[in-house]
Amino acid sequence: MRSVNFIAKRVLIDKLICYLSIAFAIFGLIFLFWIICTVIYKGMAGFSLALFTAPTSFGGLANALLGQLELVVIASFFGVPFGIMAGVYLSEYGLNKNISNLIRNISDIMMSTPSIVIGAFAYAILVKPLNSYSGWAGSFALAIMMIPVVLKTTDDMLSLVPKTLREASFALGASKYKCITSVVFRAAKNGLLTGVILSVARVAGETAPLLFTSSNSDFFNFNMNEAIPSLSVSIFDFSSMPDESLNAVAWAGALILAIFVLGVNILGRILIRK
Repeated sequence: MRSVNFIAKRVLIDKLICYLSIAFAIFGLIFLFWIICTVIYKGMAGFSLALFTAPTSFGGLANALLGQLELVVIASFFGVPFGIMAGVYLSEYGLNKNISNLIRNISDIMMSTPSIVIGAFAYAILVKPLNSYSGWAGSFALAIMMIPVVLKTTDDMLSLVPKTLREASFALGASKYKCITSVVFRAAKNGLLTGVILSVARVAGETAPLLFTSSNSDFFNFNMNEAIPSLSVSIFDFSSMPDESLNAVAWAGALILAIFVLGVNILGRILIRK
């Protein structure tokens, strides 16, 4: 009799936890759906041809879109290879466990560091000494944010590759470098691509680091030695202005940014499947 009551109690607790999990999941999805619908509703009201052709000085976002793309591409050019190489070291060459664990702990701390702190750091070493905002400083701040994401994903994905594949490669006479690039990378390519996509999505909508580093510009400017316009900072500026038409442009920019981040994730999943 006692065992029957015990089983019934466990079944009741299991159902209770299941229903609570479903309820909290629905609760979170409601807020997510609410945010998405709000961004779409208010963002569509600000869409126009001038939004993609005119600079921010004329109420458009053309220069901000190109500037944001420029900053993210340059940050990816430096951050992604650095993160992958660091992850390869930890997984394949990090024989000293103490040093490897120290690097992993530092990477985890960097992942959880507020973006405004990274922006202040980039400001202190690149903007303040030169007494000038620059696109290089903005890309540097974004690259720092990308590195721990790529590093963590690369380390985890390479660690999941069976050691037997490495041993078979060495048995055939392959060098360490050839084994990593031709065997290990091929086996972990889905995870590596996911890490790159996550890092790009991580920095694509960041505003705080760019406020301290690249600042903003009302006109087209592709000189990385000067202030570079960016979509996220333009959204911040327009949303804080009393002009309702500029507020509408800010909502449109937020919608564009949301579509971009979502599109990057969808593209990554398509590439992974292929």
